[in-house]
Amino acid sequence: MAQPQRVYEAWKGNNRFFFGGRLIFGPDAKSLLVSVALIAVPVAVFCVFVARHLRHHFPAYNAGYAILAVAIVFTIYVLLLLFITASQDPGIIPRASHPPEEDFHYDNLSLADTPGRLQFPRIKEVVVNGMPVKIKYCETCMIFRPPRCSHCSICNNCVERFDHHCPWVGQCIGKRNYRYFFLFVSSSSLLCIYIFAMSALYIKFLMDEDYPTVWKALKHSPASLALLIYCFICLWFVGGLTGFHTYLISTNQTTYENFRYRSDGRPNAYDRGCLNNFLEVFCTKVQPSKHKFRAHIEEEVRAPPANRAREVEEEPVGARAKVEDDLDIGGDLLKISQRHNYDGIDIEMGGGDGNDREGAVSDTKLISNTDAKVPTFGGEVRRPSRGQRSGSWDLASEGITTSIPVSESAIPSRREAL
Repeated sequence: MAQPQRVYEAWKGNNRFFFGGRLIFGPDAKSLLVSVALIAVPVAVFCVFVARHLRHHFPAYNAGYAILAVAIVFTIYVLLLLFITASQDPGIIPRASHPPEEDFHYDNLSLADTPGRLQFPRIKEVVVNGMPVKIKYCETCMIFRPPRCSHCSICNNCVERFDHHCPWVGQCIGKRNYRYFFLFVSSSSLLCIYIFAMSALYIKFLMDEDYPTVWKALKHSPASLALLIYCFICLWFVGGLTGFHTYLISTNQTTYENFRYRSDGRPNAYDRGCLNNFLEVFCTKVQPSKHKFRAHIEEEVRAPPANRAREVEEEPVGARAKVEDDLDIGGDLLKISQRHNYDGIDIEMGGGDGNDREGAVSDTKLISNTDAKVPTFGGEVRRPSRGQRSGSWDLASEGITTSIPVSESAIPSRREAL
């Protein structure tokens, strides 16, 4: 017997899994290698061409070695934050196997109008902190997205508290990895400042020794000049990003919300004050993932296909009824009536004992009674065509679930009619 698939093997999103589903990356995970190179290569140049020479300028307690050690440790810390941000579930909302049936309803049409059709809302309104917030239905995941959730078109997943999809990280930034993303960006800014400052310090030491002008010092150490230019450019990017996300955290916004709703002038339902907003991001426990990627997929146990009439009888009236009306209404009602508890029906309808039920109705009477229960529109009996399917959801098919009062003694004749 074949072993059942694991969750990550049948994943419907565009993510990439490594180490047997233990690590989840975005579809553009290769860009992560570029980000690693942009961090590691400049630090390696700094350690070889700058920090190595600074060791001798702080002879007391060999303090010059600390410059080299700090650069290496800080770089490892930044790369670790990058890896954690890119390799974990950002807060993916589980998909549904079918639309939420409780939200189906019929439009309000009278019997004199055209038969009603099934309606399904695409937008709902919920209350968050006393303010109304609209949530949308996701056609792909077949769920109503929770507040602050959005569907990432790159990863093809609905992500809780979706901030943005970062191409440098190669992963969505959401509720579960936003903290590590901010720490990665802010730490990268500090690393840029550190490399820039140490390179400028080395140029100063050169000017104090045998190279009195800036040009001669830079010409002697071109690596320092390259690092100064590189860190200056990068600091504009990661530093600006750090400042922007600091503002977002202080106001409890996401990048998606800021760019989409900043012109609306609507109040922020999630703002709890600057201090509480920071505590929410950095001091709350990271919730476990809603997915167990290494778990085996459990096959859904489906009931054996029953008679169509029995399915119609057991389904609730209205939105949850899934009717495929390929038979005449009279024939369907006839089959449904056979599966009712006739004693219970007689009691509900005021029937007496077995002696009072000797007057059995004939097949002809039963069918005529059945036809009498079919809704009429403008005096004309409307029957669904033989090719009609559940997509129409008209009012006549809604009447299929209506039970018909029949006496118990009529059961044998009805079975013979079938």
